[in-house]
Amino acid sequence: MYLRNNPVLQRELLVNLRTNKSFLLLAGYQLMLSLVVLAAWPADRRLDLTSNPESASRLVNLFFLGQYVIASLIAPSFSAGAVSGEKERQTYEMLLASPMRPGAIVFGKMVASLLHLGLLVIASLPIIALCLPLGGVSLYEVIAAYVGLLVSVVLYGAIGVFCSSYFTRTSSSIVVSYLAILPLVLAAITFWMLASGEFRLKVSLLVVPAFAIAAIGLMCANAAARMLYPPDFGSEGKEVIDLEREAEEAVGLVIQPDQFPDRLFAPPKKQELMADGTNPVYDKELHSEIFSQGTLMLRLVIQISMLLAIPLMGLFLFFQYDRSPWFVVYVIVFNLLVGPVFLAGSMTSERERQTLDLLLTTTLTPWQILSGKFIVGFRISFVLTSFLLWPLLLGTLMNDVFYTNWMSVLGMFAIVVMASLVNAFVALTCSLFCRRTSVSLIATYVVLLTLYVGPPALVTFSGLVQTVTATGAPVQFLGIASPFSALFALPLDGNLMRFGEGEWLNPGNLTTVYGYFGFSAAVLAVTSLAMWTRLNARRGLSE
Repeated sequence: MYLRNNPVLQRELLVNLRTNKSFLLLAGYQLMLSLVVLAAWPADRRLDLTSNPESASRLVNLFFLGQYVIASLIAPSFSAGAVSGEKERQTYEMLLASPMRPGAIVFGKMVASLLHLGLLVIASLPIIALCLPLGGVSLYEVIAAYVGLLVSVVLYGAIGVFCSSYFTRTSSSIVVSYLAILPLVLAAITFWMLASGEFRLKVSLLVVPAFAIAAIGLMCANAAARMLYPPDFGSEGKEVIDLEREAEEAVGLVIQPDQFPDRLFAPPKKQELMADGTNPVYDKELHSEIFSQGTLMLRLVIQISMLLAIPLMGLFLFFQYDRSPWFVVYVIVFNLLVGPVFLAGSMTSERERQTLDLLLTTTLTPWQILSGKFIVGFRISFVLTSFLLWPLLLGTLMNDVFYTNWMSVLGMFAIVVMASLVNAFVALTCSLFCRRTSVSLIATYVVLLTLYVGPPALVTFSGLVQTVTATGAPVQFLGIASPFSALFALPLDGNLMRFGEGEWLNPGNLTTVYGYFGFSAAVLAVTSLAMWTRLNARRGLSE
C-alpha cells in the first residue's frame, strides 16, 4: 500500500514524469553542468595530476555546492504543495475519504515530489566523475557529498510536506518551508567549507543521515496524524479564520493589531464604513484578503527570522564587524523569500476565484487596481523586513568603527530598500502574467535568483576558469544586476579591515553601486510598463 500499490504515488508519477517539461528539465540541467565542466577543463593535451590541485578542489566544491543550493531551493517548490494543493483544487476531502492510510498518502506525495529531483542529482554523477582526474578531491569525498546531498533533499522535501499539511495556501507553505530550510543550508555550506578530511566524511556519512532520518520520520508522522484527524475537514481548507479567536488560542508569538508595531502590517477590524475617495482594492486587500487565512504564517516568519538574526547580528556586527555586509545579505535573502508571497498571488488569486473579469469591468483604473494591490503587499513585506533592519541600525550605532563609514552604512540601507522594491514589482508582474499563484511565485523566485545570484556566481566561476585554464573573460560588469555585488562594492576604510586587510572585499568599486541603482530603476520602469500594458489589454477584452 505504501510503495507497490499506492495509487497516490502512481498518479503523481504519471502526471509529473510523463510530461515534456520533465524531460526538458533533465536535459537542460545536464547541459548546464556539462558546459560548466567544459569551460573549466584544462586546455592541455595531457593532464598533470600533481599541478594545481587546490584550484581543482575549489572547482569541485563549487560544482557540488552549486548543486546543493539549487536542490535545496527546488525541493520545497516540489513538495510544499503536496497537501495544500489538494485543498486549493478542492480534492482534499475526496482524498481523505478514500480507503488509503494517511501514512501512505504522505509517503506517496513526498516520494513522487522528490523522485524527479533525485533523478537530476543522480544523473549528474557521470559529469562530476570527469572532474576527478583534475586532482584535489578523492572518490570518497564525492560519495560522501552525494550521500549528504540526497539525504538533505529528502529532508527538505519532508519539511515542505510538513508545512503543506498546516497551511491551506501553497504560497504560505512555500515561504515557511524556505525560511525553515535557510539556516540548515547555511550550516551545511559552512561546515563543508570549513571541515575537511576524515571528520567531514564521517559527519556526511553517519551524523547527517541519522539526524535526517529521525527528522523525516517525525515530520511525516505528524503530517499523517493531521490527515487522520483533520482540523479543517468539511471546509475544504477555505474557512475564514477569526483573528481574535486565533490570537487567544495561539502558542508563542501573538499578533495584536491594535498595538504598535503590529498595526503597521495587521490593522485592526474596521469599525466604520469605508471613507469616500478610498481605494476599494487597497481596503479589501488590507482588511480581508491578506489575513483571511489567519496569521500563522506571519507568526512563524517573524519568529524564525528573528531567531536567526540575533546570532548573525552578534557575529557580523560586533565580533567580525569587517564582514558586516553579510548581515545585509541575510536581510535581502529574507525579503527575497518572504516579500513575493504577498504579491505573487495578487492577480492570480482573482483569476483562480474567477473574479478578475468582474474587477476589470468596474470603474477603477488600472493604476488604482495595481497600486492597491502593490501598496498592501509591499507594506507587509517591508515592515517584516524592517524588523531585521533594527539590528543593523543598533549594531552600527553601538559600534564606533562604523562611524567613519556612515556613507557606506546608508548605502546598505538604500540597497535593501531598492531590492525590496524590485522584489515586489517582479512578483506583481509575474502575478499578472501567470495563471496560478504557485506558478507565479516560482517564476518570481527564478527571475530574482537569476538577477541576484547569477552575476556573483559567474564572477566566482570566471576566477576559477582563469586559474585552471589560464583563460576567461571579465564578467564583473554583470554585477550591476545584483544587490549582493553592490553591497560588497561599497567602500570601507581601515577600521573595518581587520581580517585579511579587506582582500575579501571589492575595494570601493562605486561604478557597480551606481550601476545597480540605475539597473534597478530600469527594472521598475519596465515592469510598470508591462503591467499597465497587460492590464489595459485584458480590460479591453473584458469590455
